Amino acid sequence: MNVLWRQFAMIRDYLDTGGIVMVPLLAVSLIMWVLIINRAFFFRRLHRRNMPREKAGHFVRSAQPPPFRQYRGITAMFVTEFLARRTGERRQDRRALDETVMTLSLSLDRYLAMIGVLARVAPLLGLLGTIIGMMRTFTIISVFGTGNPKAMAAGISEALITTQTGLLVAIPGLYMYGFLSRRADNLKHRLASLGIYLKRYV
Repeated sequence: MNVLWRQFAMIRDYLDTGGIVMVPLLAVSLIMWVLIINRAFFFRRLHRRNMPREKAGHFVRSAQPPPFRQYRGITAMFVTEFLARRTGERRQDRRALDETVMTLSLSLDRYLAMIGVLARVAPLLGLLGTIIGMMRTFTIISVFGTGNPKAMAAGISEALITTQTGLLVAIPGLYMYGFLSRRADNLKHRLASLGIYLKRYV
């Protein structure tokens, strides 16, 4: 318990030293990681329990949605979404296939742009904290000269800590943005290929 309390006190002191900019930095980090975890689990689910394209063609031909307990991947989602749009008329069903590809592709991109924006905002907030900390340091120098090193150190610490925190938020955020974007692109290519393949069963 004492160890946890000391760690909590260290974190609190770190945040206090960083100044007011630490509040939006923490908010950016929290929102970004909630979205990252959401997308990571979503893509993981789409890669699991996938069915072969031939099986998807069977479900489309028989107009039966795949059983949820057996298939939960991107292919099963595609077939279920398409069957909900199906009309029974060949031309409209082919159009429904294309619409299903577009709809699911857009759902794969959801939140990714926001993750990228938040990851890029973090170092800018860190830079803002740097400017605020240096302005505080210069104000102290103009008032007290260089005779108050403790007050000067507080301003410099604020400048450095906010820069450090902004980079600590941005670097893993940008990495995860690239990783999730590549997974989304792979799934979109699979959707496009599946849409072309299933047209023979419509």
